[in-house]
Amino acid sequence: MLDDASRDQSLRWLEGLPPGYFALVMATGILAIAFQMIGQLWLYEAMSVLTGIFWVVLLLLSAWRLLRFPHAVKIDLLNIRRVFAFFTLVVATNIVGILFHQHGYPQLAMACWVMAFLSWSALLYLSFSVLTFLTHPHTVNVVHGDWLSSITGTQSLVLLGLISAPDLGEYADYMLVEVHLLWMLGLIFYGIFITLFCYRIFFKRFQPEDTSPLLWVITGAAAVGTNAGTGLLNGDVHLSFLLALHPFIDGMAMLMWAWATWWIPMLIIFGIWKHFVRRYPIAYEPAMWSMVFPLGMYAVASFRLGLAAEFPPLGWISYLMVWVAFAVWCLTLLGWGYSWFKQDR
Repeated sequence: MLDDASRDQSLRWLEGLPPGYFALVMATGILAIAFQMIGQLWLYEAMSVLTGIFWVVLLLLSAWRLLRFPHAVKIDLLNIRRVFAFFTLVVATNIVGILFHQHGYPQLAMACWVMAFLSWSALLYLSFSVLTFLTHPHTVNVVHGDWLSSITGTQSLVLLGLISAPDLGEYADYMLVEVHLLWMLGLIFYGIFITLFCYRIFFKRFQPEDTSPLLWVITGAAAVGTNAGTGLLNGDVHLSFLLALHPFIDGMAMLMWAWATWWIPMLIIFGIWKHFVRRYPIAYEPAMWSMVFPLGMYAVASFRLGLAAEFPPLGWISYLMVWVAFAVWCLTLLGWGYSWFKQDR
């Protein structure tokens, strides 16, 4: 039998489990939604099943890590570069809730929204408290790609809340007001964080190690804001003050899509500079799942904006991006498997 020291050594992988690994669920789930959108139903069902499996496994592993290594979890929660990664749990839970709703389980979808909202509320104030009060270099250099996961988490509450609102009967308007407020809060956070990111990237010394796949969350956060905005436009809204917001939402959805689109070539240039100019090797890292989700969300956002704007070319872009995102998902999965194979050897 293993003694305590040997057992601890064998569980080092669990102790070091990145809190942002729920990006795997996000990436798989958004592809399921995208495949349903373009009519690839067998891929939709397969990716939906994988999304549910990944979500349950990661929930169990996270609970095990909390019980077995509470100090490691505490360190992550109090680390300004890691605490925002916990928002991937919020996004993943909302994505799973959307899939539950699509498969005819509105009660489970609502349970996911409540779980995600409670997690989001706790993480939001914890993360900003860590940023404000704990000791760290109070410079723009602490800005990290995971910070934008807080925005993605906020807007994902809008997406699930919109499809769950009709199930609330007479309380549907309460949810609709809530999701409008969340969408606007997400815009404010995005404006704050993207200003810091642009200053950090374009006006401070930028090293190849700063070019992480997490930078793709810049596009992902803008795309999910677009998607949530078009959802608000298409929602069954009756309150006059919410209807009055539609022109503003319409313009902001288009603006966010344009901004997300502008960043895609820029992020590709960053990758070329890192791996082909500065010759950093390409190797699997968990953050790569945070590159897949923005591509899938951009595809979904383009499709829905095209419908709202009655502009078919956005649908063509969407169809192409679904397959690009799926190709990147497959390559990332192969990289994940290869990394495990090397570790076993």
